[in-house]
Amino acid sequence: MRGRGLAAATVLVVLCGGSAAVADTATARTARNIIYIQGDGLGLGQRDLLRLALKGKRGKLAMDGLAATGLVRTSSDDPDEIVTDSAAAATALATGHKTRNGAVGVDAHGRPLETILERAKRAGKSTGLVTTAQVTGASPAAFAAHVPSRDSQSDIAKQYIENSRPDVLLGGGEDWWYPKGNPGLWPDKPGEESRSPYGDLVERARRTGYTYVRDGDELRNTRANRILGLFANEDMVDYGPDGVGKYAPRVPLHQMARKALDTLSKNPRGFFLFLFLFLEEEGTDGMSHENNAHGVIDAGRALDATVAEVMRFVRTHPDTLVIIGGDHETGGLSIENYDSSDTDPDQDGPFDVPGSKLKFTVDWTTHDHTGSDTPVTAEGPGATRLGGTVENTDVHWVMRAASGL
Repeated sequence: MRGRGLAAATVLVVLCGGSAAVADTATARTARNIIYIQGDGLGLGQRDLLRLALKGKRGKLAMDGLAATGLVRTSSDDPDEIVTDSAAAATALATGHKTRNGAVGVDAHGRPLETILERAKRAGKSTGLVTTAQVTGASPAAFAAHVPSRDSQSDIAKQYIENSRPDVLLGGGEDWWYPKGNPGLWPDKPGEESRSPYGDLVERARRTGYTYVRDGDELRNTRANRILGLFANEDMVDYGPDGVGKYAPRVPLHQMARKALDTLSKNPRGFFLFLFLFLEEEGTDGMSHENNAHGVIDAGRALDATVAEVMRFVRTHPDTLVIIGGDHETGGLSIENYDSSDTDPDQDGPFDVPGSKLKFTVDWTTHDHTGSDTPVTAEGPGATRLGGTVENTDVHWVMRAASGL
């Protein structure tokens, strides 16, 4: 079945965590490549904010233009909490199994779960993790590591280079790769320091075949087939409330995405690319935690530019399944009409609506995650199976079914 598509007369039924998804038999074919793009914390409110602020009342984001649209339920299998964290949410996407909050690539009892990236690797495909967070952070880690706690980031880095070996690893988090006393390239802020208990993991990665790049120029110029790039000591985003935090990664997300696509697409067997952007954009989550709507808009602009970059690739590689989703919603964001007499301290704005004289404000209800469903848009082989309302585990099984992994 792999590489040849599905016969038109075939009806494919995929069991998705207890539900059934039926493929469109007229268009069913096999996805040679999978690109999962994550806007961390990206809920319906964030999508509406980005559309209104960047494109206007009737405009469309690049991520709005994909063929299939659905909603994803995000709850974890946690005995104490209703609302998921990023580790449990990403594990559900990566493995098809729910787990407790904080767990990475393991079930609720701590037993390792095979990920779709590992299956892709075993099938001979190239794989990559790209994020503006720490590359060893909870979301990318769930696709390529197995630890009981998301805080074990040096263990995650060690597993990357010794076990799962993604071909492209781009993001922040330098502090987890260097031992104490070796500050690396990027300056630490107060309270931050290098902390690898396993020695110099960057040098170990080099010895196992990775080319290490330290900035945008080195990334642009390398022709290596296996790349490790660490572009910040921790996350690549400077967090803080409105007026303090700013979205300014030293290497733009779309540049990391372009290099990952160029590198991984050399493989004639295809690839799996998690752009934690997966291609992941972390800023949409971090700025929502800070209730910083201006920062969310800046991060969302970068996310949508990256989506446009990916869709240009897809136009010449139609055997690619692209999925754009959020692991959970953050901040309880809602859009309100602008009222100059409203002095609610939880409001951000006002924001102009391009192409009109209208203004709007953003209201926040929390600094934490919420249990709201998140929007998903998709295009390519198997995309129609994500229409309607699905569990986050179903997204995994759709990727599996579409690719034959």
